[in-house]
Formats: sequence, C-alpha cells, structure tokens
Amino acid sequence: MSTVDSGKPKAGEYVRNRLIESRLTPNAISLTGFAGNVIAAVLITQDLFFLAGVAFIAGSIMDTMDGRYSRMSGKGTQFGAFLDSTLDRLEEGIVLITIGAYFAQRHDQFATAAVVAAVLFSLMVSYTRARAEALGVDCKVGLATRPVRVVILSIGLVFARGASIGNFSLLAPAVYVLAGLTILTTIQRIAHVYGELSKPV
Repeated sequence: MSTVDSGKPKAGEYVRNRLIESRLTPNAISLTGFAGNVIAAVLITQDLFFLAGVAFIAGSIMDTMDGRYSRMSGKGTQFGAFLDSTLDRLEEGIVLITIGAYFAQRHDQFATAAVVAAVLFSLMVSYTRARAEALGVDCKVGLATRPVRVVILSIGLVFARGASIGNFSLLAPAVYVLAGLTILTTIQRIAHVYGELSKPV
C-alpha cells in the first residue's frame, strides 16, 4: 500500500522555514542562552537550586541551538562564531563561580577547591582543542566535552537538595566529577596532540 505525498511541508520543516524567514539571528539565540545562565547564577546566590537548574538547562539548550541555526539559516558570521564560543566560556564560569561562593560561605574548602579546578580545567579543555586546531590537529578526544559538562552540572543543580524526592544533595558530587573529568580530558588532549605532532611526516 503506497502513501501519497500531498506536497505539504511537514510540521518540522514548516517551523524551520518560518525561523529562517524570520528576523531571528544566531547572535540573538546566543545572547538568550547567556541570559538564561546569568539568571541561573542569580538563583544560585538565593539558594534556589532547582530553579537555577531549570534556567541553566534552558540556557544551555539555547547554546546548542545557535550553531545549528547558524548553519541551517545561513545567517552565521565569523563574529557570531566568536561570540558563541566566548559566551559559552563565560556562562560556564559564571555558574561555577556562584557555586564556588556557595561552598565557600559554608566553609567547605574541599568543594570550593573542586569548583576552582572545574573552572580552570573546563577552560583548558576548550583551550587545548582551539590551540590544537590552530596547529592543524583535530582534538575532540576526552570525556568532558561541553555537552557532558552541562549534563553533570544540570544534575548537580536540579538535585542539589534532592528535588523533594529524598534527603540528599548531588551538587558537591557533581562538582567533584566535573573537576576530575576535566582534568582527565585536559591530560588526554595534551597526550593526543603530542602523539599527532610526533608522527613522522
């Protein structure tokens, strides 16, 4: 039994086409994602972790959309790509800094140190890839890619106080995992680049 193509665009295609025809720009999506992460940081300072997690997830989803929308719509620019990468680093840092301040206020030195390590090595994960690609080496190895870091931090925020389903907190464990994985990934990328550049020409 054959199906008849009515020639009408599917719902997904219709939405995509309407977005492309709109005045929406990738930069606007990037800035919206940044705003979501700033809201998350403010909510963390008020100990509203579940809401902060929701805002962080929403902002991070916008971050994943801007690059895809840029390619899909053809509205991307070199500055837009630069802005996207810059805001990604700022967003992660702002949220982690407020988490670090939360632990510092509670005199949890180990968790505070782990946040500092997570900030530093999250930046190093991105920097090692950028520097490697500048040398002509593809460097996407390692576990702590940005999507993975977003998932870990989202879980930590949403379940910072058990989310009303238990008397537990996953914020500190999430930070420990994040710090450990970013350190490991930085080492993996350094080793990968060394191996690639050491190959005989």
